[in-house]
Amino acid sequence: MADTKREIERKYEATTDTRVPDLTRVRGVSRVVDAGTADLDAVYYDTPDLRLAAHSLTLRRRTGGGDAGWHLKLPVAPGVRDEIQAPLADGVPRGLANLVRARTRGEDLVPVVRLRSSRGVRHLVDADGALLAELSTDTVRAERLTDGGGTAEWAEIEVELADGGDPALLDAVDKRLRKAGLRPAELPSKLARALEETGTPPRTAEPPGRETAGDHVLAHVREQMAALLDYDAAVRRDQPDSVHQMRVATRRLRSAFRSCRKVLDRSATDPVAGELRWLAGELGIDRDQEVLEERLRTALDTVPRTLRLGPVRGRLRRWSASRRAGSRGRTLKVLDSTRYLALLGALDALLADPPLRPAAAKDPSRVLAKAVLKDYARVAARVERALSMDPGQDRDVALHEARKAAKRARYAAELARPALGRPAKRLAKRMKAVQRVLGDHQDSVVAREALRDLAIQSHAAGESAFVWGLLYGREEAAGAARERELPEVWGRVSVRGLEA
Repeated sequence: MADTKREIERKYEATTDTRVPDLTRVRGVSRVVDAGTADLDAVYYDTPDLRLAAHSLTLRRRTGGGDAGWHLKLPVAPGVRDEIQAPLADGVPRGLANLVRARTRGEDLVPVVRLRSSRGVRHLVDADGALLAELSTDTVRAERLTDGGGTAEWAEIEVELADGGDPALLDAVDKRLRKAGLRPAELPSKLARALEETGTPPRTAEPPGRETAGDHVLAHVREQMAALLDYDAAVRRDQPDSVHQMRVATRRLRSAFRSCRKVLDRSATDPVAGELRWLAGELGIDRDQEVLEERLRTALDTVPRTLRLGPVRGRLRRWSASRRAGSRGRTLKVLDSTRYLALLGALDALLADPPLRPAAAKDPSRVLAKAVLKDYARVAARVERALSMDPGQDRDVALHEARKAAKRARYAAELARPALGRPAKRLAKRMKAVQRVLGDHQDSVVAREALRDLAIQSHAAGESAFVWGLLYGREEAAGAARERELPEVWGRVSVRGLEA
């Protein structure tokens, strides 16, 4: 895999007669430097049914200009994309193909459009000659390579922010261009326009309304499915927090299936939920160890130097390395597995033909309120049971079960928020606080197990185990503090406004 570049740009409609106004009147722009003209030839690849284009992803092989090679562009936000580059090769580079594997599901990537452009480039620079942005005037000829062919021609203007530039500059340039009569492009990319004008464009599902309980639940499932696919590429790129966020999407999906059994038939959703549980477990191996390692490292940093007896940092590094060895490779292997692709296919099939029950056609406020209240009652019972127990291992287990129930109730409230409004929002916020306290408690339990293991290893190696015992005591105190905090935090939880 080669370089990744964050592309922030604006596109404008143009003709061959369009004149760019004087941009030195934009604050910060000292000069506009002519950087010449380049001839670009790009072939865009996609599945025959245009799965990448349907989700605003573009994969191309381009020659000409200063960045010839393979480019995969992933949407980040309107006008913002990450461009992942790879050297020129005859076939689609394996690394790029893997990044879109969750979208293609094994379908071949074939040439679908060829774009040949004549690009006039101007650099917007400051008083020191530093590049602020690049303005390109493109004359484009598009040729459809599928569906019997078709051609189109147009002109457009792009303004792309320089690396590390201030996005406010684009706002200022936009204001100047609009004042001169230019208008933003209707479509987000050249490929989107080419597909629109040369044949059948990609099929994109129209967002359904939210009139029934089924509408709300399916909309939530679609949102989490989209997040799952987006984070698939992020995990493959080893982006920060991506594994955690992908795991959250799997949990939200599973929670929706479990909480909304009156809406979706569990005989269809239970098998999918089981596979989601498997995926979350696989993703959690690396994530849980990462969180634990950070907790122990932070705790170790608070111990005075005079009390750090023995090679404690080295011991922690070796212990962590042994537990994380091969974890990233295992995660990627899971994402490349037929089991994972089958799960994605099952989710697609469920959305294409949802197994709706009679309650799906009913008023969402009543149906979803009942589901949320049922999840709330489960949390209440588990919290009450845990608080009635004596401190110890059994109580720790009971508190962990209460935590899982609180997370499910929070997700259910968030799902229902579009239908139930403020009461659901308030409940989700309070449940998140309960989840935080119980999560901190569980983290202290896991940390104590790890510290005991570290102490045993240190003792066996002839090292002092003092520091690990010290931290163990601190974690015991932290866990006890969370237990004392729980009744007050739980007392703030309210289902007012949700009762039928």
